[in-house]
Amino acid sequence: MHLIVKGKQLDVGDSLRRHIEESLTAVFGKYFGDAVDATAIIGREAHLIRAQLSVHVGRGILLQAQGIAEHPYAACDGALERIAKRLRRYKRRLRDHHKNDTTHLPAAQYILAGNSEGEGDHEERDSGQPVVIAELATTIPTLTVGEAVMRMDLAELPAMMFCNRAHGGLNVVYRREDGNIGWIDPQGNHSTP
Repeated sequence: MHLIVKGKQLDVGDSLRRHIEESLTAVFGKYFGDAVDATAIIGREAHLIRAQLSVHVGRGILLQAQGIAEHPYAACDGALERIAKRLRRYKRRLRDHHKNDTTHLPAAQYILAGNSEGEGDHEERDSGQPVVIAELATTIPTLTVGEAVMRMDLAELPAMMFCNRAHGGLNVVYRREDGNIGWIDPQGNHSTP
């Protein structure tokens, strides 16, 4: 596993780096096997420490978690505990994810910025429209609704767009304010065979 550990306003020593690597190896060895790569960002937030972990476990499968504590080791352990809990929950489906042929649709991803003083050119600020600050190529995976919910939960995303394997139409799953999952499946969005 390739591990990157970064510190924000904090010096990350070899001991903390070794602790994170050993803990990730133990968690993934117990539940899954080996992860592809991992990134840990440890930073100060007022008087607390925030540890953010991002781990790629397979093609298109990302686990993200964060922990907040007074000490870096406790913050990292909290994030690792959240990852371990999700790995336990989805262990069987993650092991079998390669059996389902997941195709991807090409798509464009845009990042828009709200207009604030001094951003964008003069003409765009006056129109009141957001400025496109990034344009990226991305893909939309073909998944079942359950697989989309699993990936959204693993990556702690607020929403996920996917191509529904059942009918080929574009769908969205999202996390509602009440904690439940919403599913948008527009009528007329189903491709005809």
